[in-house]
Amino acid sequence: MKNNILYHALLLVALTAFLTIGYTSQTLAQQTQQAQKDTSATKVHYTGAFSKSSSYIVVSKKEFKLYVYASVNGEKTLIAEYPVCIGKNTGNKQKKGDMRTPESEEGKPFKISQIQSAGYWKHDFGDGRGSILAYGKWFLRLNTYKWSGIGIHGSTNNEDSVPGRGSEGCIRLLDKDIIHLKENYAWVGMPVIILPD
Repeated sequence: MKNNILYHALLLVALTAFLTIGYTSQTLAQQTQQAQKDTSATKVHYTGAFSKSSSYIVVSKKEFKLYVYASVNGEKTLIAEYPVCIGKNTGNKQKKGDMRTPESEEGKPFKISQIQSAGYWKHDFGDGRGSILAYGKWFLRLNTYKWSGIGIHGSTNNEDSVPGRGSEGCIRLLDKDIIHLKENYAWVGMPVIILPD
């Protein structure tokens, strides 16, 4: 009888230790994942006044970042930055459907040609999920001078892809970030520079 009680007591201690270690490991994994998200979080660098018409966007494909700059007292100033998802494939867009994000030529930035409500837009990514909501609340359509259908938009049902590669060529932001970008900085005619990988 004593051996049976001792056996169950040891089993209970072992089980408690196993669950504690398992929980600690899961917590550390969650903390690591959160830390990675924090390094790619949205950052507002400047909250003072500036002329919206002096602002422009720079997308760094290498860094998976969208930067908003503006002229403040005649100085180029970083206003905000957002993590982004870009085309699945590296390099400059060569043809329709190549899953690359187009790069602007030096001295010839793309421009936001339209700001469209996209909260109800759907897309079939060919991954078995069918036609799903995919663009967030806003689609900032870009005049890329060569390619149609390229824009800056949200990531409804694809938020885990931000930051990284996974779009068909557009610049994908977190849904909350496309709202913030549109409400605070974006304007029709705004220059957009997309830098090479």
